[in-house]
Amino acid sequence: MVPLPLTDHIRRRSFWFITLALIIANVWVFFFELAQGRGINRLVSFYGIVPARYLTRYGFANLTVAGFLVPVFVSMFLHGGWLHLLGNMLFLFVFGRSVEDRYGHFKFLFLYFLSGFAGAILHIILNAGSRLPSIGASGAIAGVLGAYFVSFPRARITTLIFLIFFFWTIELPAILVLGYWFLIQFVAGYQMLAIQSATGGGVAWWAHVGGFMTGLMLAVAFRPVQRGRVVEVQ
Repeated sequence: MVPLPLTDHIRRRSFWFITLALIIANVWVFFFELAQGRGINRLVSFYGIVPARYLTRYGFANLTVAGFLVPVFVSMFLHGGWLHLLGNMLFLFVFGRSVEDRYGHFKFLFLYFLSGFAGAILHIILNAGSRLPSIGASGAIAGVLGAYFVSFPRARITTLIFLIFFFWTIELPAILVLGYWFLIQFVAGYQMLAIQSATGGGVAWWAHVGGFMTGLMLAVAFRPVQRGRVVEVQ
């Protein structure tokens, strides 16, 4: 059974400028990727996060500050295909709007990038020696999910449920939707630790875990913007 969130029911008091700008930026960069033709592999290899460039099995790699940071942040705007992009943008749209409204545009942007950075660091540490590039906004978006998890645990999320050839929508509490999502990431990441290799592929599960936990902690530390009471739309 695969749950897919479609929207929440929070009445927001401000427009989600940063969320929209991030979605536009990710889509624009994806079309830029497609325009590279055969050069897309070189682009991903250069700007993707390759753990072996940062941390080998024998210690830290010799990198400049730019050589360390540029791929970490550029990779947040690269995606491996339409499903990768659309899935990430859907989650950002569903959960980002209310988190941005609660904490304000600047704090939201800070949370987004710091979560992506923390997720990338955890991915590098737990995949030391891997030569496979990792790309995508998932770590940063996971931070948004973590912030939503503690900010709106009882919010109702309209969710599309897939079961083989059947699907239907149902409203579920955010704490259940996001708790289930996080559990999948953690269990999958734990399982991958036992079977990973230097050239093994797959999803950067630990980037998701690291991003989620960072967003959760930042949301606890942040003070919400005072705009009056945020209510759920029935």
